[in-house]
Amino acid sequence: MAIDTVMWSKLVTGMTLGFHAIFATLGVGIPLMIAIAEFMGIRKKDPHYTLMAKRWSRGFVISVAVGVVTGTAISLQLALVWPNFMKLAGNVIALPLFMEVFAFFFEAIFLGIYLYTWDRFKNPYIHWLLTIPIVTGAGMSAVFITTVNGFMNQPGGFVMEAGQFTAVNPVQAMLNTATFSKVFHVLSSAYLTGAALLAGIAAFAMLRKGASAYHKKALNLMMAVVLLFGLLNTLAGDVSAKFLAEHQPEKLAAAEWHFETESGADLILLGWLNAEHEIIGALHLPKLLSFLAFSDFNAEVTGLEEFPKDEWPPLLVHYLFDLMAGIGFTLLVISVLYFLFVFWKKRNELNKWLLGIIALGAPMAFLGVELGWFYAELGRQPWIIRGYMRVEEAATSSPNIRMIFFFFLLLYIVLGVMCVLVLRRLFNNNPAEVEMEKWMKEKRNPSTEKGERT
Repeated sequence: MAIDTVMWSKLVTGMTLGFHAIFATLGVGIPLMIAIAEFMGIRKKDPHYTLMAKRWSRGFVISVAVGVVTGTAISLQLALVWPNFMKLAGNVIALPLFMEVFAFFFEAIFLGIYLYTWDRFKNPYIHWLLTIPIVTGAGMSAVFITTVNGFMNQPGGFVMEAGQFTAVNPVQAMLNTATFSKVFHVLSSAYLTGAALLAGIAAFAMLRKGASAYHKKALNLMMAVVLLFGLLNTLAGDVSAKFLAEHQPEKLAAAEWHFETESGADLILLGWLNAEHEIIGALHLPKLLSFLAFSDFNAEVTGLEEFPKDEWPPLLVHYLFDLMAGIGFTLLVISVLYFLFVFWKKRNELNKWLLGIIALGAPMAFLGVELGWFYAELGRQPWIIRGYMRVEEAATSSPNIRMIFFFFLLLYIVLGVMCVLVLRRLFNNNPAEVEMEKWMKEKRNPSTEKGERT
């Protein structure tokens, strides 16, 4: 079956964003985990936490390297795949795109200093302070790029004249009504995913090799972070739902298969639609959608019937939304369960089935991020700039888009395989326990230390 250039354009961008989201999430989430671990090591005078920061930072560098390539690919694709979008909106989104690059280089500079100054300072807090600009740069990089997505959902900061955006105020465009809820959700989910990944790695290591002191402490620390950001992410989801109810009601209605405007609207979970858009086999939670949207069980929720059918988002976003929310809630439940076992002395929080669930939480967290981004992008359809430009108007008409798709597919396969191989070689050949023993020997014999303290 023939695929038109618009569909090829969607496939290229969907593939790129799906691959980049993995490394972008790591790039935002892991620096905070490194900072927390090193701070705990200094505060408790416990070398296990310091070793966590050292090992995690080495793995983080690999993900940054791949993220740079995929991020550059996205910038390239904006011009190649969506030329009409860039022609219309380029002068509006240029500032946040530039600031995102600036934030990355700000982070990269301090990351280099951080990596090469271990054990160089008499006061270890000086080295720890270097994590602050790294965490800040990573977070601001996410903030700036998210404002672009926010602008595409809630365009503003310009005057429309003769089919062009004029009198552009890029700061106003960045501070659109979607920015706060999107930034809150992106940051909380990135930190949640970073902590879930590291907790999952520790749990998996204990399942394979038994519980060591290093992995026990890593698991306990990261599960505490999962609990914290699981709660914040739930709050972010609530803020996002209320934003959609007020500013993008068609997106919320599509996600909940809410076809008719009504008060006391039910929240619909799972199910499927027949040809007449009748919902079959779904779980209806009475009046809960009204409460989630407006904090009022009897509030009126706008239905899809209020919008032209050619402006409805794809109704499959219902499944993306349900799965994303379900994964976020599951990660929160896992962290609560873990600490119930920690404080309930009759239970062992390191039993195999609980460790297995925690290990499974790592890929689940990344799946949740992917589903969230696809929901965000598909839920805006058919618009690329809501109310101003449709997706088919923005896409390239060049038949060479097929070649671009397969070129990037090959690139991502190579990058993914290389990343996995390098990380396996980096950590499998250098277990934490062996590295700890070598490090402690060096500390007992200062003559083996490299460099002088400053």
